[in-house]
Amino acid sequence: MSAEVRTQENRPAARTSLDAHADPAAAPPWWRGAVIYQIYPRSFADSDGDGVGDLPGILAHLDYVAGLGVDAIWIAPFFKSPMADFGYDITDYHAVDPLFGTLADFDRLLAAAHARGLRVIIDQVLSHTSVEHAWFRESRESRDNPRADWYVWADPKPDGTPPNNWLSIFGGPAWTWEPRRHQYYLHNFLDAQPDLNFHNPAVRAAALENVRFWLARGVDGVRLDAINFCFHDRLLRDNPPKPAHERTGRGFSPDNPYAYQYHWHNNTQPENLMFLEELRALLDRYPGSAALGEISSEDSLATMAEYTQPGRLHMGYSFELLTDDYSASHIRATVENLERVLGEGWPCWAISNHDVARVASRWGGAQAGAAQIAQMSALALSLRGSVCVYQGEELGLPEAEVPFEALRDPYGIAFWPNFKGRDGCRTPMPWNDSAQAGFTNGRPWLPIPAVHRRISVARQERDEISVLQRFRRFLTWRRGQPALRWGVVHMLATPEPLLGFTRCLGEEEILVLFNLGAAPGALPLPPGNWTPLPHAGLDAGSLQGREVRLPAYGALFARKVKNP
Repeated sequence: MSAEVRTQENRPAARTSLDAHADPAAAPPWWRGAVIYQIYPRSFADSDGDGVGDLPGILAHLDYVAGLGVDAIWIAPFFKSPMADFGYDITDYHAVDPLFGTLADFDRLLAAAHARGLRVIIDQVLSHTSVEHAWFRESRESRDNPRADWYVWADPKPDGTPPNNWLSIFGGPAWTWEPRRHQYYLHNFLDAQPDLNFHNPAVRAAALENVRFWLARGVDGVRLDAINFCFHDRLLRDNPPKPAHERTGRGFSPDNPYAYQYHWHNNTQPENLMFLEELRALLDRYPGSAALGEISSEDSLATMAEYTQPGRLHMGYSFELLTDDYSASHIRATVENLERVLGEGWPCWAISNHDVARVASRWGGAQAGAAQIAQMSALALSLRGSVCVYQGEELGLPEAEVPFEALRDPYGIAFWPNFKGRDGCRTPMPWNDSAQAGFTNGRPWLPIPAVHRRISVARQERDEISVLQRFRRFLTWRRGQPALRWGVVHMLATPEPLLGFTRCLGEEEILVLFNLGAAPGALPLPPGNWTPLPHAGLDAGSLQGREVRLPAYGALFARKVKNP
C-alpha cells in the first residue's frame, strides 16, 4: 500500500455533530472554527519514569483530550534533538527523539487519535536546524563543500566584527564566528540554532521533503514555527533603531536588546510568499491537510493577512492576545484591525502557549477564580477563527514559580531576574494531587507546584463548577452553534470593561456580550429583537426589558429574532 493511499485511509471520520447544522457537501473544512489542543510532550505525561513526558504518555491520555470536545491536537516538536531549545533545534526531521519514544509510537498515537475523531497537527521548524544537524556539520567545514551555501554565512567587517547589527531574540548578536570558514553564521534564536539559507533552492526542496514525510505518514496538518523567519535580506542591511517608547511586544521588553530594533531585514522578506505557495501546493496533494503559521513581525496582523491569502497558509496566528492586556478596548481593537486587513484569510486565536506566562495569571492575576478563568477561554472560542488551547488552560493553571536553580530555559537563565523565561508555563500537567501529580514515577524535569496539584484533573472532575467542567460544557454547547464557529464578526461599541460583538452566518445572528470586570455591569440592548440563548459553562447575564445585565465575569448570548 502506498504512503499516499495509506494517508487517506488514516484520516479520521468526521464527527457527525460537527456538521449538524450544515449540508455536509457544503460544510467548511475541518480546520475552520476548530479547537486545537496544544500538547507540549515534555510536560504532558511520562510513561517510562524518566521524568520527561513522551508519546506513549500522550496516547494513554487521549480519551481525556477527546472528552474535552476539541477537534485536533497539536504536538510540539518530538524530533531528534540535542534539546538546546527543547526540541526546536532539530538534528533529524524524520526521526523521533528516543526521549519521546519511537516512530512506531508516533504511528500508534496517530491511529488512536484518528480513531477518536481527533486530527493531528505537528510542529515543523523550517527556518533553522541544530548545530549538530548533518547539514550544518558539513556546511561549516569549508566554503566549497556541497552544502556550503545551505546556511546563512557572511564575512566579517574589516575590523572582524559581525557583518551587521542583527540581534538574536535570545539576546546578543545574531551572528556566531566559525573559525573553519573564517565567517559568521546567522542565528535568529540560540547560537545552537543556525538559520538555513532559503534563497538556495536545494534548501527549500529539502524543507518541503521534511513536511512531505509526515503528510505521507498521515498527519492532518502542520504548525509552522517562526514561519516568517525563513528568508533574510540578501544585502544584509542593518536594522534601523527603534525609539524607546515603541520597545514593547510579547517577550521583548526593554530589558532585551532585541526590542531596540525594527526587524525589517532579518525576517518577513517578500521571497517568503513564493515559498508559502510551494508549501501550499504540497499540502493540496494531501486533501484535508492544513497549515497553521506562527507569525511574529513588526506588523504581525498585516503579515498574517498576507500569509493567509488564497494559495498560501490555511491559518495564521500572532501574539496580540498573548500580552498582559485583557481590556475590552485592546481585544476590540485587535479584532477590528485584523478583520480590516485579513480579507479572505482565516485567523487562529491563542491566549496561552508554551512561550508566554499562563493566561490565568497574565490576565487574571493572583486571585482569579473559576468564573473569570472560564470566561477567558470562552471569549477566545467565541471570536471568528480557530482556537489553540494550551494544555492546562482548561484547568486554569496559574503561572508556576520556578526557582533559579531549577530553571531549564536558556532564555530565562539569560535574562533572570527581570524575565524568568518560559519554564513557568511548561511545568508538568497535574493529573492528580499526588507528590508527582500523576505525571511521572520519577523526578519531573521541572518542579510541579503544590497549587497545581490542588487543581488537578482528578480534583476538578469531582467539582461540577470547576474550570475544567465549565470548559467542557462550553465547548459542547459551542459545537452546536454554527454561527460561533464559522460566522462573520462585527464588533460593537461598548464601555469598558464590557465587550460585545455579533456573529452572523446566513440568516442567523448571535449577540455576544462579556463583562470582563469584577463588578456587575449593564448596557442597553442593541437594536432588534433578541432572545437569550441558553449556554453552558459561564455565569449568565439576563435581559431586563431593553437592558442587558451581566454579573461579574459573566456573559450573555442572544439570538436575533427575525420575525417576532
